[in-house]
Amino acid sequence: MAQNAAPAAPSLLCDGHGRAVRYVRLSVTDRCNLQCLYCCNEGKQTFIPHEKVLRYEEMARLIGVMTAMGVGKVRLTGGEPFVRKGCEELIWLLRRRFPLLDLRMTSNGTLLEPHIPLLRSAGVAAINLSLDSFDRATFARVTGRDLLPAVLASLDGLLRAGIRVKINAVAMRGVNDGQVDDFVHAVRSMPVDMRFIEFMPMGEGTLWKPEVFWPAAEIRAQIERRVRLFPVAADAPDGGPARMFAVQGGRGRVGFIAAMSCHFCASCNRMRLTSDGHLRTCLFDDKEYRLRGLLRNVRITDSDMACVVQRVCAVKPVGADILRKRHQGEAVAGKKMVGIGG
Repeated sequence: MAQNAAPAAPSLLCDGHGRAVRYVRLSVTDRCNLQCLYCCNEGKQTFIPHEKVLRYEEMARLIGVMTAMGVGKVRLTGGEPFVRKGCEELIWLLRRRFPLLDLRMTSNGTLLEPHIPLLRSAGVAAINLSLDSFDRATFARVTGRDLLPAVLASLDGLLRAGIRVKINAVAMRGVNDGQVDDFVHAVRSMPVDMRFIEFMPMGEGTLWKPEVFWPAAEIRAQIERRVRLFPVAADAPDGGPARMFAVQGGRGRVGFIAAMSCHFCASCNRMRLTSDGHLRTCLFDDKEYRLRGLLRNVRITDSDMACVVQRVCAVKPVGADILRKRHQGEAVAGKKMVGIGG
């Protein structure tokens, strides 16, 4: 059964803008079994060598350092987490070591269904399911694989198990903008949060270009032509970047993550750990801080590590400032999402 979240501890991670970090996104691997248009580039993918990927024990150690500093929520991401052998071991390791941790996961759903009993028994609070289309042909175009049935089977299994599901759809004009009826049907018929994420120019060689950008305000207007929306309060004071709406007569909710058109940097409470042990303080900032060497140095204590993390957090930038400085049509960051962690 799901564990209760730990009471909020005083945060020792605070940046120069007064933002406290309480949430870490941990990339389990940069490998994925899909080739999504918005995540990977058009050329041959290169991956982090195995010897540079953090071991599960090293990941757990870093999470321990951060939970001691006030982090209470961790999301496992990829790539696709279940592509990495033994991902179940990491889930149980984190649960045993941090029983009150708010533990979540982002997955593309293609490999998830057999692991649903594990997720439920380990108390994973919620799954973010990447699903950009309910149309099989469009799904195959976006991901490069005809695996929509496997994702829908995972979605059904999660709902049957009583695990909270957030469906994340990257909004792309000319790709999935003609499928609003399908998305509306999903929130009318299922108890899910259907969240539209504005396409971000992350990494060179992806599908991103200005004419593909489909803004959140336009998506909302299209949905409101079909169903009435009612704003709802955030689930928590730091409940995340999505602006959420209840749907009249529906079982689910609709959300909009307007990272490009209406940034939410003032309330950002997160940092990212890449699978090769780099700490990234802002999605839009390619500056990363290498922790792997410290983890593998026997002379470095957890206290030493905490001091480093604290100093890094203090210089966390404002992503909107970085976004404004980029030239029109250019990527805001050089590193692709598959390497950063979703």
